[in-house]
Amino acid sequence: MKDNGAYEPYRPYPEYRDPTPWAAGITVAVMVALLMAAAVYSFGEALARVHPVLAVLVNLIAAGGATPSAWRWRTTPVARWVLAGVASGVVLAWSALIIAGLSSL
Repeated sequence: MKDNGAYEPYRPYPEYRDPTPWAAGITVAVMVALLMAAAVYSFGEALARVHPVLAVLVNLIAAGGATPSAWRWRTTPVARWVLAGVASGVVLAWSALIIAGLSSL
């Protein structure tokens, strides 16, 4: 009760959050990024040998299909580190594929 006789509204305790495990999370993200970059690059290179347009289409369709699920899981405590690794690995692999494709011209 306040000094003027009015009641304060009930204020529950704030939700407790564990500290963010930066070292473990960054380690997981880097390892997943390396694995994802190797997988996407090797798959993209194999598809590019068949036809370059096929490689681009398959990569775009796969990324577009996985994006809604990744967006939904982005706030989950453990999955966010894995998703950060997946996203950065895909970007690294696509960059390497573009550089490799341009250098072969």
